[in-house]
Amino acid sequence: MEVTRRGLMASVAGPFLMQRRAAGPRPNIVLVLADDLAAWMTGCYGNREIRTPNIDRLADAGARMAQSFVCTPASSPSRATLFTGRTPRQHGILDFLTDTPAAEPEQGQKAPPESFAREAMLSELLAAAGYRCGYVGKWHMGGDERPGRGFEFTATLRGEQYEDPQLTVNGSAVSEKGYLPEILTKYASDFIDQQQKDRPFFLTVAHVNPQPPYDGHPQRYTDPYRDARFETFGIQPAAANALRGKEYLEDPVPNIRKCAAAVTALDDQVGALHRKVIGRGLFENTIFIFTSDNGFLLGRHGLWSDGHASHPVNMFEEVMRVPMIWSWPGRIPVQAVRPELVSAYDFLPTLCEAAGVEPPKDRNLCGRSYLPLLLNQPLPRKSPWPDLVFG
Repeated sequence: MEVTRRGLMASVAGPFLMQRRAAGPRPNIVLVLADDLAAWMTGCYGNREIRTPNIDRLADAGARMAQSFVCTPASSPSRATLFTGRTPRQHGILDFLTDTPAAEPEQGQKAPPESFAREAMLSELLAAAGYRCGYVGKWHMGGDERPGRGFEFTATLRGEQYEDPQLTVNGSAVSEKGYLPEILTKYASDFIDQQQKDRPFFLTVAHVNPQPPYDGHPQRYTDPYRDARFETFGIQPAAANALRGKEYLEDPVPNIRKCAAAVTALDDQVGALHRKVIGRGLFENTIFIFTSDNGFLLGRHGLWSDGHASHPVNMFEEVMRVPMIWSWPGRIPVQAVRPELVSAYDFLPTLCEAAGVEPPKDRNLCGRSYLPLLLNQPLPRKSPWPDLVFG
């Protein structure tokens, strides 16, 4: 897929650009990764019916990439691209990983190729530079119970139920009681509490929200949407061959209410984790990033799901465009909106530059660091930002 520039005007609110601080210790990094959350589903990207106040405040506290795209609208390959900087054709995870790939239409992949174990992942690069790395939540890139890859602490999922989840914590099976998003935030908070200020950390919190099924969310999240009609969503009659997701499309509004509740529940956890960073006195030297592995349709184009789980499979913009929000106090200007087209394969070189870590030189990376865009610094005239992304 080729996406051309939309002509969206950049809006850098706040007339005073923060002065870049002198070089100091490497920043801490907190990455919050949503599942099946499209950019259009959040308030800061224009949605006025789903409540996302904490995500919106995070965008106000830093920079929002207005045109951020994944390589493919499926969870596993998108996550692998985010962490390796390589396209699915390079790293070999081409579709979502499942024990039961579907045949009609052909969807799913049994396991990563053996070569995936030799990919250089972001966490390994940061660990080699002295970072303590932790991963909490959905992994979905093979070897879920023991991810390794430079992560010293892992609390990953066994199954994806929202109530009383099953996890694997550093290789040991653990059964938890309660609501999954809150449990993941607790593990993430405990990891932050254990950090020492003389060593930087990299923490990924990968939520299942708002992925279906939508049962299991507390009533405090479902009640606000009890009478919502979602009239601005552009819901269309179900496509005649929209076989997968049919149960949601038969009566989409009640199911959108459930999805909206899952999004707002996710939003609460973003706020809780951000407050944890502030409460520990880590705010000024922590990069806080929020993004998603792919988008979703919720009845647009007569389809429900993301690109791989619909019939026909699709690459509509809504399943390719995801939120990408960065906050870095004193470095990234507040209330900034960047119009440049960026891709998931640009993420690794960007974060490497921010952390002062060299990206791998033998991996044929196609991405480029957009850190200068985040910092509102001019690009070299001979090297303008490209106006294409590919999927």
